[in-house]
Amino acid sequence: MHRNDLIPIGTLSRRTGLAVSAIRYYEDRGLVTSIRTNGNQRRFLRSDIRRLSFIQIAQKLGLGLVEIERELATLPQGRTPNIMDWQKISRSLRKDIDSRIQLLTRTRNKLDECIGCGCLSLDRCALYNKEDRAAAGGPGPRFVLD
Repeated sequence: MHRNDLIPIGTLSRRTGLAVSAIRYYEDRGLVTSIRTNGNQRRFLRSDIRRLSFIQIAQKLGLGLVEIERELATLPQGRTPNIMDWQKISRSLRKDIDSRIQLLTRTRNKLDECIGCGCLSLDRCALYNKEDRAAAGGPGPRFVLD
């Protein structure tokens, strides 16, 4: 099968693990585009497997559809994106992904300690957040978010 071959929505569903209804939703959002046959059946470029895979990964990373739409809008329609196209998206998302990794790492490390929430209910808070000094930084888990 050539990378620009057209495939039915069922094949796209099987290859991506997405429900047909999800693919239709992403099509409605403009994230993938189908071509209609004479019998009005949807056909997708085989390369849409990669677009939908990117959506799944980006969502697992915590990106919202607005962010995903913005990135996919930079990819060419009607041809398989090449390595340069994907590298452009990678560079665009790298800072945000790195920030998320840092937040996850801080959260993982602080969950055993005080996260600066100001609860003062744990015995250890007297050590880590004496007199609720985290409150001076504002509401919420200051030791993780700051």
